[in-house]
Amino acid sequence: MPEFDFSTTTHTEFGVGWDDDSFTLVPVDAGVQQVLQVMAQETLAAMERTGDQPRRYEPSEKYSSAESLYLPIDHDNASRLRDLHAAVNIPIDDRFGSDPSGIECYFARFRDSASRQLTAVRRATQFKGVLKSRLISFATDSLRIVEDKIFKLDDTFDVVVGSAKVRILRPSAFESVGKMKEAILAAAPGNLEAIKQQIPFINFDGLGEYVAKHPRAARYLASILGEKRSAGIDRALFKQLCEKTGVAFQEANGEITIEPGHEMGFLEVLDRRRFEIELVNGAPEKYRAANRAKLEG
Repeated sequence: MPEFDFSTTTHTEFGVGWDDDSFTLVPVDAGVQQVLQVMAQETLAAMERTGDQPRRYEPSEKYSSAESLYLPIDHDNASRLRDLHAAVNIPIDDRFGSDPSGIECYFARFRDSASRQLTAVRRATQFKGVLKSRLISFATDSLRIVEDKIFKLDDTFDVVVGSAKVRILRPSAFESVGKMKEAILAAAPGNLEAIKQQIPFINFDGLGEYVAKHPRAARYLASILGEKRSAGIDRALFKQLCEKTGVAFQEANGEITIEPGHEMGFLEVLDRRRFEIELVNGAPEKYRAANRAKLEG
């Protein structure tokens, strides 16, 4: 968990992120600041309650709604949240009251007496969803419509950023506020070129066009390169696994070319997602892993 002492919190900021990728601060009173601190503490407690050791986030994995995940703060996929955590002189908001429809997320930044900083972020679905509701309140012995703009804070944040790591409670929200889809698609051509250099015996012609049209393929590329899964691949073992798991290819002039229609299977092989198991003699079974964790030992 991030090192932070909520009992000595000296500074609390609140702000919102907009759909144009900007962030602004919104002044809040002491009561709201206290609620934000409680939310952050409950977020860290919720991560502990998952009962799992934090796993490193990988863009190619399919996660449940709540997990205990992390990324190093200096990872490319953490760039937007890292920038928010380190930002200075964030402008005071001039749009919040007049046009809240463009709010994408909200955040809180805390500092304790040891000058340690914690940043917590939440996707704004529920926060601004109440704006569309018809709210009533009881006053002077009757019910009346609430005319003021009302916002609802959540019980927990989705992501907590410390000095060394980004801790993730809700992966889908992390991907949304971190602009993961856009970043992964933008990085795909460079990732593909880097993988080509590491596996010179494979012909990658045409794969770039396929990846540009298939976001899941771009996620596999990011995972393959980020976890260094393309380094040191043996040609014979690669061919053997493709044959066993139904990934068709041709071999000519010293190069292996993946058949059209088998691009995703090829990426699944590189990302360690296709495998064969034989527990019944003479009846091998082939599987694709939607989610997997490496066993140690």
